[in-house]
This record gives sequence, C-alpha cells and structure tokens, in this order.
Amino acid sequence: MRAAVLAVLLVVSAGVVAQAATPQPTEFPPDAFPSTYQPLPSQVTLIEHATIYTGTGERIDDGSVLLRDGKVAAIGRQVEAPADAVVIDAKGKFVTPGLIDVHSHLGVYPSPSVDATANGNEMTNPTTPQVMAEHSVWPQDPGFNTARAGGVTTLEILPGSGNLIGGRSVVLKNVPATTVQGMKFPDAPYGLKMACGENPMRVYGSRHQFPSTLMGDVAGYRQAFADAQAYDREWKAWEAKVKAKGATEAGPPPKRDLGKETLAEVLGGKIRVQMHCYRADEMAALLDVANEFGFKIAAFHHAVEAYKIPHLLAKTDTCAAMWADWWGFKMEAWDGIRANIAMVDAGGACAMIHSDDENGIQRLNQEVAKALAAGRRAGLDISKEHAVMWMTLNPAKALGLADRIGSLEPGKDADVVIWSADPFSVYARTEKVFLDGAVVYERDEPQRQSTSDFMLGSFIDPHATDAAAGEGAR
Repeated sequence: MRAAVLAVLLVVSAGVVAQAATPQPTEFPPDAFPSTYQPLPSQVTLIEHATIYTGTGERIDDGSVLLRDGKVAAIGRQVEAPADAVVIDAKGKFVTPGLIDVHSHLGVYPSPSVDATANGNEMTNPTTPQVMAEHSVWPQDPGFNTARAGGVTTLEILPGSGNLIGGRSVVLKNVPATTVQGMKFPDAPYGLKMACGENPMRVYGSRHQFPSTLMGDVAGYRQAFADAQAYDREWKAWEAKVKAKGATEAGPPPKRDLGKETLAEVLGGKIRVQMHCYRADEMAALLDVANEFGFKIAAFHHAVEAYKIPHLLAKTDTCAAMWADWWGFKMEAWDGIRANIAMVDAGGACAMIHSDDENGIQRLNQEVAKALAAGRRAGLDISKEHAVMWMTLNPAKALGLADRIGSLEPGKDADVVIWSADPFSVYARTEKVFLDGAVVYERDEPQRQSTSDFMLGSFIDPHATDAAAGEGAR
C-alpha cells in the first residue's frame, strides 16, 4: 500500500503506550513478498568480432561487448580486453540483448497441463485485483528452461484473461530457482492484468452473471476504479488527520482492502496496466476509461486490430504486444493481418512481439522475423536492427524497465545472447545466454543446461510391493 501503517505499531508495544515521542505513521513495506534473487557468479567477459544488434536500432559489425560485474561495461568496434577477461571469439556469430516476453503464463499454467497445476485464473468474481500471479507460479515448470534456451532472459507472468481484472503480474529473471522469489526481478514494477471482450463475457455470461456484454465489461472497470478512488480518498483523509493531530487523536485507520489497494496503486502510477484486448474500438474505449480515472495503460496485449489505431496508441504512449500471425480463432480476433506489428511500428507506436504460449516463447526471434517479412511485403522499410527492438527494448519499456534491460548499453544489465547465425534466420540457434553477466545456458555444455526437478522424474523401486506402492500414492 502507498502509505501509513497503523500508528498503533509505533505507540503500542505489549500494551504499553510510548510517551517519549509523538507517534508518527510509517509506510507499509514496499513489497510483502520481496525478491530474493541473487545474480549467479560471473567472470569479466569480452565477446569480440561479432555482428551486434544493440537493441537501440543500431548494428555494429566486427563489434565487441565487455561484461563486468553483471553489467555491460563497454560496447563498440574497439574494446580492449582486461587482463582478467575471458575472451570469446564470436566471428561469424551474432549478438543481441537478452529477449523479453511481456506475456507468459509459464508457471501458472505449467507443463504438464493438468487441472491440478492450472492456477492462472481466479474465476470466482469478475474483478480480483487482490490476487498475485507469483503465488501460483511453479518454478519447476520445464518451460522456463526451454524459454532460456531460446534466449529469453526476462518474462512477465500474468494471470489469465477470464476476469475483467485478473490480478497482479510478476516480472521474473529467467534463472533456475526453487522459489518464485528467487526469480523475481528486483524492484520491477508490478503489472495489473485486465481483460476486455469475449473472455469475461463468456465466463460470467454463461453463469447468467455480470458481465455478459461489452457494456457490462466497461461498467465493471469503471465501478472498480470508482471504488478504488473512494478507498484512496479515505486513506488520505486518515493520513491527513494523523499528520495534523497525531496517531492517537486520528482514530483507527480504514479497513485494509487488498483489491482496492492494488487499484489505488494503479491510480498512483505504481502498478502498470497490461490489458488483454483485441478490437480497435474496445482499445479506444479502454483508453477513455483510463483517461477518466487518471491511470495509464502500459500495453494492450494481443491487439489484433492495433494496426487500425497506431496514431491513438502513439498519442497516448501505449504499447501494443502482438503475435506475428495468430488471428481468426474467435470473432474478436477475426480481423487480423500479418503486417500488424510492422504497421503499428510504422505509425509511431511502441510495438513488440509476445508469446502467450509455452512453445512460441522458445522462438521469439523467428516470430519477429515473420513479422518483419510481412511488413516488408507490405512496403514498409524496416531494418533488422530496428526490428530487434520488438523483442528487446520495446518490451522492456512496457515493463517499465527500459533503463535496466532491453539494449546493450554501458550500465545496463548484462543480459546477452550469442547466436550461431543471424537471429532472423530459421537456422540460427542460441549458443550462449548470459543473465547479469553469468552464463545461464550454453548449447555445447550440458552442465549449463538446467533441468527442472519435474524432468528428472521419480525413482520407482522395482522391488516395492503393491501395498507399499499404494501407501506411497496416498
């Protein structure tokens, strides 16, 4: 929450009221579930003689990038190797920033896909802003490892799209870990998953509940944020009393409501809205709702008709995260085109690829290559070095992390991929993946290819009796 823990925490201890000082309100912890991520050990590394796509729209031929202390230390055509550096000759190879996927359900809909592990949709109420995706993430999902092998170093795990407001997302560094907190990107802003269109209508309309229409969808968002505004005013009024009169005279604070608290933080700009939406008219309506309540939509996800409103997306500084060629699988996804990403980009808006799929996340580079080819066939002049931004810097912007990841610039996190060939080629394979300067995947080194506990399987004693096996099954 944005401010003010109970003043009682300061003035009462074991029933004794402190008298030496006037009680003052304190802040809630910024995150009740803090990241415990620690970068893996790394060495000073110089990657030289590579073709580098920097992620800023530039290409450096015969270039070098120096990684030190988990950061990009230097990049250019003439970078000297420190005496203690590991030098990698990448002649004939390509280097990019680590890839970023803003829309993944790894861990909340993990493999194997069974009911017991399907934890992505809390479809018990159309608005559930109080839930947090990280509490459903299973870090042993084998999909994290296969995504890493595809060059993905950062990903946002979102709740599903069954609700109007599905809950908080979490941004992860794609490292092997036992807990989700061990993967959690330190100090990354939370996202709020929202969904418009057919999914919430289908879920709740089939139960003869609200919402069952598009107008019901919009009314649901508006009421939720109106309630959050009232909640926010109530807390601010109490905090003003504490400041003016002291905690004792201010009286008890308002009752804490986790859902309204989340929406209040959206209103305060601390949580970024990630919006599942397909149609142009619905995206325009949601931008009006955001304007009414004074919050910002960071990105529309799927956005099959985004090519119709690039000017509106650019005007509101709203990103669009799209597929290369998925559409037509339901009515709201019907009017898609292959040049969608390229046309949004050409219209001046922030465009990017996303997966929403445990297979597609393994080949984001190929998805971008398809989107680039479609744009060129449509007559758009887009370079490869620019299109790299669709899977690096632009998704970093949507996550609010463009100052830390998404491009190879001095001071940024050393998330780097070495490719065997141009990543826009179907023949390109990742050779090494660095995360914060540490090698987290290497194609030719099995010990650097993590395997989840699930993939290791279970040992079954061939001499165990049926009775013993039955006991263990219980």
